[in-house]
Amino acid sequence: MAGGSREPGRTVTSKVLAILEAFETSRGALSLTDIAEKSGLPLSTTHRLVNELTDWGFLSREPNGRYQLGIRLWELAQNTGRQLRDAAQPYVQDLFSLTGETAHLAVRAGHEVLYIDRVYGSKRVPRASRVGGRLPMHATAVGKVILAFEDDWVRDAYLNRDLERPTAHTHIDPRKFAEELAQIRAQGYATTLEEVRLGSCSIAVPVFHTGRIGAGLGLVLPSSYASTMTRHLPVLKGISAQIERATARIPLETLIGVHRGPRP
Repeated sequence: MAGGSREPGRTVTSKVLAILEAFETSRGALSLTDIAEKSGLPLSTTHRLVNELTDWGFLSREPNGRYQLGIRLWELAQNTGRQLRDAAQPYVQDLFSLTGETAHLAVRAGHEVLYIDRVYGSKRVPRASRVGGRLPMHATAVGKVILAFEDDWVRDAYLNRDLERPTAHTHIDPRKFAEELAQIRAQGYATTLEEVRLGSCSIAVPVFHTGRIGAGLGLVLPSSYASTMTRHLPVLKGISAQIERATARIPLETLIGVHRGPRP
């Protein structure tokens, strides 16, 4: 895209990314003013870049003048984690078929978990995320199980952060959370109870890749099922082993295809 940056410290690329990021937490269309406020850009700059992004198909303009993410961006995003998703998708579907519960697969992306695949069950469970969505690692079973089996320095860096609290049940005390992670490593699975959304619980197991943690495989259930969800562990562990075998020949970085460091 043409044009230099007249704002010190901000390149054209950083401005474009700020505009796209403005839609990350918004569930609806945004006005030009909304985008300018969320991205921290002058309205004139926002107008120029939004027009270019719309021409390229990365944004789409509705009849009322508001903007949504465009189909072109969605098409490109399908390549993110594609090898893992394509390899694991039949097994995630099997997990759903064998349990009847919402099944999902997630990887670590910085300090968050990124959901690569998900099959929704028929039970009414509060939805906290979607494919392509992110959640805090410490509030999700897949995030906890990934963090528990990560390198020590990754866990230490995470525990030194201020942990956000989506609900009153979220575990945010660093010392107690470190103890929980040690227990997860010992038992081989993680659970949550209303830690990211009221009304839901979850259970997850690690998916290893040539001896390293690669992903988390989990189920989400109504919170009334919390006391019995460990009955799904044999199926979870069996499906995890199948995914591990199916992806063993693909290098981990190529397989995941996402940046694992914290976002700028």
